[in-house]
Order: sequence, then C-alpha cells, then structure tokens
Amino acid sequence: MPSMRPRAINVLFGVAATVIIIAGLKAAAAIVVPFLLAVFLVILIAPIYFWLQRKGAPSWAALIVLILGMLGIGLFGATFFTNAINDFAGNLSKYQRELTLQINDSVKWLESHGVEIEEDWVAKTFDVRSLFTQTANLLKSIGGILSNAFVIILIAIFILMEAARLPDKIRHLPGMTDNRWQDLERIVDNVRHYMGMKTVMSAMTGVLVTTLLILMGVDYPILLGVLAFLLNFVPSIGSIIAAVPGILLAIVLHGMGDAMIVAAGYLIINVGISNVLEPRYMGKGLGLSPMIIIVTLFLWAWMLGPVGMLLSVPLTMAIKVALEASANTRGIAYLMSDTVPTKDTETSE
Repeated sequence: MPSMRPRAINVLFGVAATVIIIAGLKAAAAIVVPFLLAVFLVILIAPIYFWLQRKGAPSWAALIVLILGMLGIGLFGATFFTNAINDFAGNLSKYQRELTLQINDSVKWLESHGVEIEEDWVAKTFDVRSLFTQTANLLKSIGGILSNAFVIILIAIFILMEAARLPDKIRHLPGMTDNRWQDLERIVDNVRHYMGMKTVMSAMTGVLVTTLLILMGVDYPILLGVLAFLLNFVPSIGSIIAAVPGILLAIVLHGMGDAMIVAAGYLIINVGISNVLEPRYMGKGLGLSPMIIIVTLFLWAWMLGPVGMLLSVPLTMAIKVALEASANTRGIAYLMSDTVPTKDTETSE
C-alpha cells in the first residue's frame, strides 16, 4: 500500500504540471503562435537549405536564397489575402440581400407545390447575416496570421542561421542519451513527413477548388482556393468549413442548381484526396486515435486560436512520440494511439 502513494503523488504532480503548461500556453499565445509557425516553417524548408549546401552553395548563399523566397511569398500572400478579404467584406451586404431573395424564392416555390412552411421558420433556421459574418470572421482570422508573416519569417531566419550547428549543440546537452536523441530525431522526421506530404495534398486541394470555382463562375476563386488549402490542415472539419463560403456564393450568384454542382465538386475533391491519395502517399496513418484527433483539435484551438487548429495534428504527434520515450508515460501514448499494443510489443519495449 505505501508503494502506491508515491505513484499517486507523481500522477497528481503530472496533472498539475499539465494544467499549468496549458494555462501558460493560452496566456502566451501571442508569443507562442509566431514561434511555432516559424519552427514548422523551418522544418519544412530545412531540407532545401541542406540540399543547396550539398550542391556546393555556401551556407550564406543558401540562406539568402531561402530568405528571399520566404519574403517574396510571404509579402505577396499577405498583401493579396488582405486586399481580397477587404473586398469580400465590402460586398457582404450585397451577398446577404441576394441570399435572402434566393431563400424566399425557394420557400415560395415549395409553398406553390403544397409544402406548408411557417412564416418565421426561415428567419429562425437561416440566419443569413450570421452565415456571411462568420465567413468574413474566418477569413479575417486567417488574414491575421498572414499579417504576422514578417515576424514569422524573421524568427525562421534566425533559426535557419543556427540550423547547421543546432543538432550538435542539442546532441551534447547534459543528459542527452542516444535514446533521447533518437526520439528527438523521430519527432522531427514524423512532423516533417506529415507537414511535407500534407502541404502537397493541401496544395492540390487548393488548386482543384480554385479551378472548380473558376469554371462555375464563383467570385473570389483564388481566395477560396487558399482557404481550402489552409483548412485542409484541420482534420475532419476543415474541409467542411472551407466548402461553406463557396457554396453560399454559388447560391447567391447562380442559384441552387449550380450550388449543388459546386457542393458535389467539393465533396469529390476532398474525398478523392483525403481517402485515396493521402493514405497512399502519407503512409498507414497518423498513429493517433480519431477521438484524440478531435479532442486535441478543439484543445489546441482553444489555446492557440486558428493556428492551433492548423497545427493540432503535428503538435499532438510530437507529444505522443515524446510520451512513448518514457516508461512512465508510455501508457498515455498507447491511449492516444489508433492501435492496441500486443504483448510482444510491450515486452520488447
């Protein structure tokens, strides 16, 4: 019985420490978010940096190439996105009026065919103003991320300047054993693989959505394509959220018939990429339980805002790998996993 007390105390200390860390991350979100984005940006582009060095480019030249590339893409993206969002916000009232007319026409058509609808049912069910306001707020929140592009790139530049020496520094830290170093390498490799392949798949999603909306004559096809690209990083619900603005604009501009075609296009694109291409090229899976993916999605979003939603999966993957490294926390990692460990696996570990 006495042996149970230290274990219970350790559990209580672990829970308390976790609560403190979560509260600290939420309180310091304004500082943590740019740093996290810069770290993930460096994880993505570091292979390009080392590839340029292997091809004979001096480290300073490789760094300048990456800096110019990041600045060019970042400034162009922030400028384009900000202008497109402002233009969209300026047309909100027009879209709201058009959507209200479309809904009223649909109600009249249903009533002419014998379907009885209560007078205030439409107003209660379809809050047109709220639909477009929420869409505008979503775009503005993502635009806010891009408005910090210069700060994020600046942090990434300083991390890249240390990229060549940082592994050796970490490798020689006190207490850094071979096993811990291998765990760190596994975390970085898993995150890089996921972020790299997810970026490619998300880019394909964005291009296909942009093409679909151009063909259907929907306003802001590039803006909505970028939105589909970014929200494709959000598991489960991201693709659904990204489809809403495009479908609403299709209803406003062309009516329900074309809107159904646009909705079908979104469905085909997302199902094709998420259920066919991603499993084939991203491996057997994320190694995370679907329940854990959803729970941590909302937890990271609560702590870090929209960026928490975008980075929820790689952050949770990194935590899971870190928990697997210790015998004391390996059970928690198993609970987060999408597989049940066998007796042989437990024994070998």
